[in-house]
Amino acid sequence: MTERAFFHRLCELCELRERFTPPPGLTRPEIGDGMFFMTKRPCRRHQVTVADGRDQLAPQVPDGAGVFEAADTAGEVLGKLRVPDLVVTTGEPATPLLAVEIVSPANPGTDYDVKSRDCPAMGIPHYLILDPREGTWTYQWQVGGRRGSPEYENRPHLPYGNTVTVADEWQVETGGLPLYSRADMMLAPE
Repeated sequence: MTERAFFHRLCELCELRERFTPPPGLTRPEIGDGMFFMTKRPCRRHQVTVADGRDQLAPQVPDGAGVFEAADTAGEVLGKLRVPDLVVTTGEPATPLLAVEIVSPANPGTDYDVKSRDCPAMGIPHYLILDPREGTWTYQWQVGGRRGSPEYENRPHLPYGNTVTVADEWQVETGGLPLYSRADMMLAPE
């Protein structure tokens, strides 16, 4: 497909998405590869992590920028619309400065694989993954293209308890972030 065709298809799907009401228990859909993607609504610990990340980042971002939850982020050229858990961006319709995803128990590959490809291709310079399943974080930055498509060239992966410095200026303390319970991860009790 051409860039124009991707953009046209994205516009069609975005119009349909505006008229669509997700079934109970599911999130508003994201768009990728010409399809809608919906996930289960996040559990409480996921939402606590989102709120904690927002509260930590908000006082640190520059004037004219803000931290927003579940903001639509479109890659028109790619024909994709993603909804990161948090974005740091200006009030203008611009590419976010930072996207933050909290890994959900049901679909970790979306955050680690799919969005790790989509974010640099969308021009998002910084991408932080917080993983309450394992108590780890992965910070990705410096978009390059050594393999022929945009990708992050730096990807440290460390345990909670370390402070993450994002974009050389914003800090996220991970030591107090909650971990998922076995029930959150749909595992049998021990």
